[in-house]
Amino acid sequence: MRIGLLTEGGYPYAKGESALWCDRLVRGLAQHEYDVYALGRTPRQERAGRLPAAPAVRSVRTMALWTPAEDGPGNGRSYGRRERRRYVGCLAELAAGVCGDGPEHGGADAGNTFATGLYGLADLLRAHGAPPAALRSEAAVRALEAACRAPGARRGVRQATLRDHLAFSDWLERALRPLVPDWYGPDALGAADLCHAVSGGLAALPGLLAKRFFGVPLLLTEYGVHIRSHYLTTAGAPLSAPLRALLAAFHGRLATEVYRQAAVITHGNAHARRWQQRCGADPVRLRTIHPGLDAHRFAAVGEAGDTGDPYTLVWVGRAEPAKDLVGLLHAFAAVHREEPRARLRIVHAPPSPREPADYLAHCRTTATRLFPTRLFPTRLFPTWPGPGTGPMGQGAPAFPVTFEEVGGPSAPDRTGAYADGAVTVLSSVVEGFPAGLVEAMLCGRATVSTDVGAVVEVVGGTGLVVPPRNPQALAAACLALLRDPARRARLGAAARARALELFTVEQNLSAFHGLYLELMSRAPVRRDRDGTAADGTPLPFAHPAEAYLPGRWTGRLDRAPAPVPAGLGPPVGAGATSGTRPHRDTDSGGIGSGDA
Repeated sequence: MRIGLLTEGGYPYAKGESALWCDRLVRGLAQHEYDVYALGRTPRQERAGRLPAAPAVRSVRTMALWTPAEDGPGNGRSYGRRERRRYVGCLAELAAGVCGDGPEHGGADAGNTFATGLYGLADLLRAHGAPPAALRSEAAVRALEAACRAPGARRGVRQATLRDHLAFSDWLERALRPLVPDWYGPDALGAADLCHAVSGGLAALPGLLAKRFFGVPLLLTEYGVHIRSHYLTTAGAPLSAPLRALLAAFHGRLATEVYRQAAVITHGNAHARRWQQRCGADPVRLRTIHPGLDAHRFAAVGEAGDTGDPYTLVWVGRAEPAKDLVGLLHAFAAVHREEPRARLRIVHAPPSPREPADYLAHCRTTATRLFPTRLFPTRLFPTWPGPGTGPMGQGAPAFPVTFEEVGGPSAPDRTGAYADGAVTVLSSVVEGFPAGLVEAMLCGRATVSTDVGAVVEVVGGTGLVVPPRNPQALAAACLALLRDPARRARLGAAARARALELFTVEQNLSAFHGLYLELMSRAPVRRDRDGTAADGTPLPFAHPAEAYLPGRWTGRLDRAPAPVPAGLGPPVGAGATSGTRPHRDTDSGGIGSGDA
């Protein structure tokens, strides 16, 4: 199967979780062929270089959204008067869809207006190319201004000024660059059997056009819902209120159209599913496929059965305000008053330019204030071998809190951090899919978490969950586990079993493989060499779906199967095969790989 993988700001450039997931996908499903279509957000990504290409990746095509307009696609082309009027008319429809409130507020059907304008622009660009200055023309800015002033426009965009109109037009020129016809031909997306978009934002635009021009089915995967990510990333941006409203409206309309056109929409948890449904996704087409982690990294710790230091709490993650480390320190202060031997290890990832530089310093200051006689500079005393030891020797006050960086001498990797503690704590106030919590579960550790995002769905009944922003409840749960070793062991074993069942790379790849086969079995074959009728009509199901039943043969293939007593074998025609076990489809994987 030939798959067009559509990414934005991620694979094959970024080295974060999204890029790692895409890399595992193309390497784990090597029986398919992948063509990568990547949208670049910043020049820093391209300077960092690409990830090593997997054997299944046939080609990588990129488009930079950060370059100036004169260097962008379509440079040097010009429109006639008729085409320019049509271009401005389509842009006016697009702007009306962005600015309109929609039928739920008594206005026009803004969603359909947005889609009409978007596809009208795509048809025009495919026929005539993209003029570099069309979106910056006076007529285009006037069309946007008229949409903002029209009756029924959103309240937030009515006060937009000329500066806001120019800024949004500049951003829109970059956002609509994926509409140019370079990727839409019989040798590019037109030759794909399936488009797989890993985001519901601009990355899905090529998938919308591939479906419109060639009938290629679109599969959408959102482990982080795009519209939610947009709200979070622009919360602190220096934007005016009308410009912020215009950008949010565009992303909302685009997400709704992508959800409407996608054949199947996958998500990683119920929290993301609720966001998708609120944005217009049809529940019938929603499937849950949990993210997969490499369980082999944590096998040694998880299978050892050691519960770590019985008085140590461990927190692992990025030091940012959403993790509420200040609340965790206040909760640990209460724990330490009840159990003086308790210690807290805060193991944080190396800081990035996007993180607040002063937050970690603020957490250190808070810890110094909470433990004035016991806390020492971590650069001199990063950690201590156990309770009851300190910088003055045996019997000196213990070092209750440490701040350690992953990759440093005290915490060379995350696995070692989980192994050294008895309880892993998550104190976030905002969380999507808690990958760090899954890592702790794979290590067989008991966990205490706050009820945010997908935490309850991930933990199930294998850990303690408390309300967010409640240090007293967090402290009580930590004390309960520190004082009960048998309960910690039971919860840790159950957590590891749950993680191995639901959150491994193997289950993730199996689910997507089955989904590929299901979508392929529905779609007709468009290429002549693959099978068409005498009149040229594409034949559906010309690609027979593969049959995949996980399991092993019970004996050697050259041996005859053992005779089955009468009445005990499967009924005639049931299709049972000796040595195979039935494939059990669970809600976590969405579609079983044996469904095809």
